[in-house]
Amino acid sequence: MTTLVVLAHPDLGASRANAALAEAARTTPDVHVHDLYAAYPDRRISVAREQQLLLAHDRVVLQFPFYWYSVPPLLKSWLDGVLEYGFAYGSQGTSLHGKVLQIATTTGGPADAYHPDGYNRFPIRDLLLPFDATAHLTGMRYADPFVVHGTRVLTDEQLADETDRYRRLLREETGRPSGDGAPEETEAVPAG
Repeated sequence: MTTLVVLAHPDLGASRANAALAEAARTTPDVHVHDLYAAYPDRRISVAREQQLLLAHDRVVLQFPFYWYSVPPLLKSWLDGVLEYGFAYGSQGTSLHGKVLQIATTTGGPADAYHPDGYNRFPIRDLLLPFDATAHLTGMRYADPFVVHGTRVLTDEQLADETDRYRRLLREETGRPSGDGAPEETEAVPAG
């Protein structure tokens, strides 16, 4: 399975977690990391180029920091422009049918902030449901999201564990790491 990681971080140089995850992806066989902010510093997306990248891969992983319960602005523009009618959906829009869509996201807050009694009121899986709907509309299979919570307090060892988990996930054809039974969402252990 070939994987396209569509990386969307407005300031990857200032990121600890997403930068580490991106590096893990770059060193994984059959994975192509496509950094949207590096490719389009003027924010003008080449729809034809992006569609060709999608066609050339079996799995599409959208990697981004979770911003205001959504994606960074350039990824939103990418979704709006690239997944257009006639290509990604509609009676003639079958180009992505059978491919896999997966989310890889990070949150600054801890996992316990994402439940009905938590600070954010909803489980992260619920907040990511629009991507499940996008996969359905485009004929893609929605794989379990990969979520790293509490990035502000991850120790170096915890971050290394998360990058290893991401690398395992990217090597798997199903979009789930095998063997360790690790959940797709992890709880961050506060530092100190």
